[in-house]
Amino acid sequence: MERPEKQHFEWWHHSHPTFAGITGFFAGMLFVTALPGAFIGILRLLFSYETASSLFPLVLIALVLPITMLVKRKTRRFAQFMFIGMVVTALATLGVASLVLYFMAGT
Repeated sequence: MERPEKQHFEWWHHSHPTFAGITGFFAGMLFVTALPGAFIGILRLLFSYETASSLFPLVLIALVLPITMLVKRKTRRFAQFMFIGMVVTALATLGVASLVLYFMAGT
């Protein structure tokens, strides 16, 4: 029985048309949720609370990455879905937070 020299994963179809969409969407979700949390966590480990909270807006510099990916033709589709994932996650988070505040404070 011959074994192929180059063994690749059958389930990992990176050339599939939906691969960029799915990975971009979930990358956008992680970008909105995990990146700010990790950033403030690292800042809080390195600096005092006041300094960390004043440096937190620097997390917006991370938006350079998806904007740069939008410019480059090869990564544009991925970046478009990444922005969709970012917007949907932000809207869902803000919607749930507003409903929780409404029900907790309003009634």
